[in-house]
Amino acid sequence: MKSEVKARPVAPSRGRRLGAFVFLSPGLTYLLVLLLVPLALVLSYSVFQRGRFGGVVYEFTTENFGRLFDPLYLSVVGVSLKIAALTTLIALLMGYPTAYLIAQLPRKWKTVALVAVVLPFWTNFIIRVYAWIMLLSGPGLVNSGLKVFGLEPLELLYNQGTIVMGLLYSYLPLMILPLYAAIERLDPQLREASANLGASGFTTFRKVTLPLTVPGVLTGCLFVFVPSFGNFVIPEMLGGSKSIMVGNLIRDQFLTARDWPFGATLSLALVAVLVVLLIAQAWAARRA
Repeated sequence: MKSEVKARPVAPSRGRRLGAFVFLSPGLTYLLVLLLVPLALVLSYSVFQRGRFGGVVYEFTTENFGRLFDPLYLSVVGVSLKIAALTTLIALLMGYPTAYLIAQLPRKWKTVALVAVVLPFWTNFIIRVYAWIMLLSGPGLVNSGLKVFGLEPLELLYNQGTIVMGLLYSYLPLMILPLYAAIERLDPQLREASANLGASGFTTFRKVTLPLTVPGVLTGCLFVFVPSFGNFVIPEMLGGSKSIMVGNLIRDQFLTARDWPFGATLSLALVAVLVVLLIAQAWAARRA
């Protein structure tokens, strides 16, 4: 009877471990210097008090966390959630058909379509927002066109609808790209089999295409919701003082009110919300 020899797992050599560390060190350094260290500073500021003339007084307090539940700040969070959720929903309704059509194009036209999708990112973010101001302002292009047809000019700036439009324009590509990747990976034979079994185009989409692209949908929604929720440039430029979002509130605490401890507490609350969203997205993607 022959004895069986079990192969022992080969431990990684010191050279391999060193090579892995060398390749990982830039990313680890980036996370340490630009993420963990600032987050630790923000966490430390949140438990101290505001000085009489601003800044930080290093006396321990938990009052800043209690202020988070003030109705005024909760209303700002509610407005931010509403605007970010609406932007995400519209981006999904627009982005899914766009990604689906791009995936059906011939290969040479797919590249052209994808370049057109990401083309706005090649222009400075502030310049793109200013372009909307030039279009929608009182003497802007839209109102000038209305005057040509004898119509009264409209108040198109400084409202929540304009903020949603600006966020949608800025972040719609972040919805289209993961959806395109998810649709492109689908096996076309699955849809062909569904059609051969007598399913209509809508039934095939509902029971085959959509369920298999749920991870892409979740990723796109996360990519749009997260920057929309914390954005402060677009609400400031297109919404004016009438619409304040969480990002504007945090900025004002640091730069205007000079209440660094409460600004740090608001920042931590924003990070906590985003971490919860990331966990929920990962859980939903695994379930899907």
